[in-house]
Amino acid sequence: MFSVRDRLFFGNISAAAEVLQSGSAEITHVLSLLSSASISFFSDWRAEVLISTQEVRKVFAGEAGHGLAKNSLSPEKLLYVLELAGPGLKLVRMAVPLRDTEDENLLDYLDVCLDFIDRGRKEGAVLVHCFAGVSRSAAIITAYLMRSEQRSQEDALESLRQSCEFVCPNDGFLEQLKLFEEMGFKVDTASPLYKRFRLKVLGHSYKLGEKVDSSIFEDDPGSLSESSASSTSESAKENQPKTVYRCKKCRRIVALHENVVSHTPGEGETCFEWHKRKSGNPFKRFDEVECSSIFIEPLKWMTSVEEGALEGKLLCIHCEARLGYFNWSGIQCSCGSWITPAFQLHKSRVDICSL
Repeated sequence: MFSVRDRLFFGNISAAAEVLQSGSAEITHVLSLLSSASISFFSDWRAEVLISTQEVRKVFAGEAGHGLAKNSLSPEKLLYVLELAGPGLKLVRMAVPLRDTEDENLLDYLDVCLDFIDRGRKEGAVLVHCFAGVSRSAAIITAYLMRSEQRSQEDALESLRQSCEFVCPNDGFLEQLKLFEEMGFKVDTASPLYKRFRLKVLGHSYKLGEKVDSSIFEDDPGSLSESSASSTSESAKENQPKTVYRCKKCRRIVALHENVVSHTPGEGETCFEWHKRKSGNPFKRFDEVECSSIFIEPLKWMTSVEEGALEGKLLCIHCEARLGYFNWSGIQCSCGSWITPAFQLHKSRVDICSL
């Protein structure tokens, strides 16, 4: 077990097992980042490890009041388990189910983990651990140092390595931590950067054959009143025109400006990698001055998407006019960029106006 900051410790499953089984004079809170949130993970790892626990609550991503609206976690996804543990049940343990793979969604777990560390340090001392003490726990502590000390990803990781030189978050976690930095050390679900990340996560789930839960699609802006749509748009950007997109045939609102997922013109698939954004188009392969389409988040009016199709037309839910196409494998924009997955509205099929 290594000390990172005052009342903040870092370790592996062996260090955590010792604390949870025997207690500690220092540690009062334990954050477990393992592939399973169940305490049985410890006895499965080593039969002689027996830990007393009492569940306080189990929280799923879809539960209200946890600031998790519009993220990429399915509502049925377990977010964390909070329990009392150890001798006399004096330790507070938060268990977060997290795999150490490059495609794992770390970003949407950051807020609950970092808030738990904050509370733990105020009430006592916190041990953050994963299995080997190399990747998952290192990524969470790096994010904590970034937020609490306003450090860049590189500086925070280097600072952690001064306490424990062998830490090495996987590349996927490092990319997400860089995104966390670029969003101002917070998980800003309204940010265009987050929207790209969210689409990438949804696309990956689809490729794995998982059912993409339509409940995490954005609300249908056309079901809102004009005043509601206006106030929603106002909350997104002050002092700027409130742009909406209407079906050209029936005038129903089909998207708001904040539903648009931006891309860098003419840079092919790299435009979708949030950590490799570039400006301009050095190849100049396309003469389009302006993209002929806009790409948006999946919305609840997209019935074909909800029904699980790989690709198809996007039809206005009111008049059934064809507005564009969607394809989970991607669509190439007229500018040359390849957007994956893609939910495309043709500008010729919608009116762009202000509220």
